[in-house]
Amino acid sequence: MHKDLLRLARAEPAVRRHLALCLAAAVLAGLLVLAQAELLSGVLSGRFALAALLPLVGVVVVRGALGWLQGVSAGRTATGVKSVLRARLMRRFQESGPAGPRSGELVTLVGRGLDALDPYLSGYLPAAAVASVVPIAVLARLFVADLASALIVLVTLPLIPVFGALVGWTTKTVTERQWRALSRLGGHFLDVVRGLPTLRAFGRARHQSTVIREVAAAHRAATMRTLRVAFLSSLVLELVASLSLALVAVPVGLRLLSGSLHLDTALLVLLLAPEAYLPLRAMGTKFHASVEGVAAADEAFALLTPASGDRDGRDSRDDGAEGTPDAQPREARHEGTRPPEIRFEHVTVRYPGREEPALDDVSLVVAPGERVALVGESGGGKSTLLHLLLGFITPSEGRVLVDGVDLATLDLDEWRRRLAFVPQRPHLFAMSVADNIGLGGAASPELIRAAATSAQAAGFVEAMPQGYGTVLGERGVNLSAGQRQRVALARAFCRPSAEVLLLDEPTARLDGRSEAAVVEATRTLAEGRTAIVVAHRPAMIGLADRVVRIGAGRIVHDRHSDALTAERGDAR
Repeated sequence: MHKDLLRLARAEPAVRRHLALCLAAAVLAGLLVLAQAELLSGVLSGRFALAALLPLVGVVVVRGALGWLQGVSAGRTATGVKSVLRARLMRRFQESGPAGPRSGELVTLVGRGLDALDPYLSGYLPAAAVASVVPIAVLARLFVADLASALIVLVTLPLIPVFGALVGWTTKTVTERQWRALSRLGGHFLDVVRGLPTLRAFGRARHQSTVIREVAAAHRAATMRTLRVAFLSSLVLELVASLSLALVAVPVGLRLLSGSLHLDTALLVLLLAPEAYLPLRAMGTKFHASVEGVAAADEAFALLTPASGDRDGRDSRDDGAEGTPDAQPREARHEGTRPPEIRFEHVTVRYPGREEPALDDVSLVVAPGERVALVGESGGGKSTLLHLLLGFITPSEGRVLVDGVDLATLDLDEWRRRLAFVPQRPHLFAMSVADNIGLGGAASPELIRAAATSAQAAGFVEAMPQGYGTVLGERGVNLSAGQRQRVALARAFCRPSAEVLLLDEPTARLDGRSEAAVVEATRTLAEGRTAIVVAHRPAMIGLADRVVRIGAGRIVHDRHSDALTAERGDAR
């Protein structure tokens, strides 16, 4: 049983009601097989008159109605659980920021992944409920009817769950591999489609098509392995059940021929014995069909469960902190106007599912008001440093200090009010330009216009049909890349109280004119603030007082920009 799914079902009243109705209908339909076998054996042996066929038909009709009720309730249970899980996953994704799962992998999880829960919720759970009740009831009736047959069933019955568990472990392993391959394929494919214009511009589209073929081949191989194991598991369960039934049926036939067993008892044993094995066989079959959904549920709950040290888990430590000695000093520290000193002390960051750390024992000090450029190859860990400061992730080892205070102990909302962040791909919403610039605060129209002017965005904004009231398309589709970046810079200018400026490659994918405008606006924005800029372009690096090169999660070089300039002059 998946404890997290059951806990979720019990927590939702509507889902709990449908699940209880589904399980009750399944168990009652299973128990009615006793009455059905009793009536049928009595009629066939002549113990009951033909009039007993009417109650037999009634039992069959009731079992059919209970089966219909079980199907309807199971469908509503599955729909309710999937809806709740999807809503929670989307909320978690919105809260996690850039450090969360890739959007392609999340789409695969909330779509195909959660849909695979249907066999578990509507098939395996009712089968498990029936398997926990009906075999015991059938075995009890067999002990009353024929002790020898009941002992054979008692001895052979555990073979099915034993072999089912042995095969089930293998099935679970190969299905989890298949799910990981599917998740990787879905995530990579969506990311490639989104970045196709950039890939074509840099001549990397053909290479990515090769990568997609390799990932698809890995998923195909994993799927075939899963199907082979599933077919073999069905063969094993059917073989064990058939041999067990033969051990019951052959002695019954021989005893019937010798006259040591009555016909009605023999018929009752032959009708009931398969019903003792059937629920266990059905449970095994349903389990194999639902393993993919269980793997998806494991991943979903792993994303929903805050890791130790996560920001969401910090609330329990802060509850009631008004009377603690640290509460007042912490608030007082946030009232300072001087840009803070930021210190990384032996910081290591490991992302789930990755063996290599994104940052490995990094120590770095950023002085108040200093402008630091982070350079290096993509994937080296530069953006991870920014995500640490934004509170999207927490260090696996080490700590981040702000004016000597561990960032993990600060109020995250209060700390973010001291930050201004400009990402590499700023998201513009389907609302007015003014609302996009003033996002996250109650900015006045005057402040919005002043911010747009400082970000060199006022010219193209005022040329729009409704000016600052012009509604943008989703993701700013009606703006160029340079215009979107300047709107994002204007957002930062709309935070005059921000003491720390974080920029993640703001000039990437921009032409020379747009780059010059963004660099000049950034120069103005960084005045009087501590600035940490992830940069590749020389113009943006030139704004920095200090250049830190990061590679493979470690600091490779840490030099002041004037020293680098002198070195370049000597080289000439």
